[in-house]
Amino acid sequence: MLHVHNASVFFSARDGRVVHALDRATLDIDANSVVVALGASGCGKSTLLNAIAGFLPLSDGSITLDGQPVDRPGADRGVVFQKDTLLPWKSVLDNVALGLKFAGVPARDRRERANELLRMVGLDGFAHSAPHELSGGMRQRVGIARALATDPKILLMDEPFGALDSLTREQMQELLVDVWARTGKRIFFITHSIEEALFLGTTVVVMSPRPGRIVARFDLDFVRRFAQERDVRAILSDPRFAELYDEIRNLVHRPHDRSHEGGDRPQ
Repeated sequence: MLHVHNASVFFSARDGRVVHALDRATLDIDANSVVVALGASGCGKSTLLNAIAGFLPLSDGSITLDGQPVDRPGADRGVVFQKDTLLPWKSVLDNVALGLKFAGVPARDRRERANELLRMVGLDGFAHSAPHELSGGMRQRVGIARALATDPKILLMDEPFGALDSLTREQMQELLVDVWARTGKRIFFITHSIEEALFLGTTVVVMSPRPGRIVARFDLDFVRRFAQERDVRAILSDPRFAELYDEIRNLVHRPHDRSHEGGDRPQ
């Protein structure tokens, strides 16, 4: 289990203010689950993800992964960003195998692993292509394969489909469900899209405006249904899907207490 306990983050703005970005977030991410964090811009979603990734230190609270403290980046957490961050001078295969190379995996083994993952994400014919030869959706497929290469315990996804057109975004959502169903990876995914959150999440958490607090949690079964039945239309037309969409939309747009947004750190 990944366990986030009372996680808070403060940082100093350029004008000298102390900004309270994340406030006492507590969250568990079990094996074979997809936890989606949803909220308006500036609500602390990316702050929470960056803390789980080990990119950002907590000011208070703790994060553990299978009982081990998270205080720095590690191969046990794979990250997929909104921008693909591929190395343009390396081939698709070499981009996927990069983490394995850093880990000292022999060249033959890392090629086999990279090719296996490229087949999983539907890019087995593009191993020797350059990143600039791929579409945006294809580059994000490479990013997912690269994040999976070292067999991380959790996949962290920071709005990875936000810049894609609607059709490609739908295709990538379905691909992610396939990858999750095949690998059983736990996933922490952040988005601005309520529909995307409902479709992908076994759990959806709603975050308030800064300071980011988790104000609601919904346990869902839509993604498991899609993985079994492959019927998008049945899920999107489900009355419960529409009810939850409206409930979450009201939560996201509801005014929240902003009394701790700035100023000094609470004592």
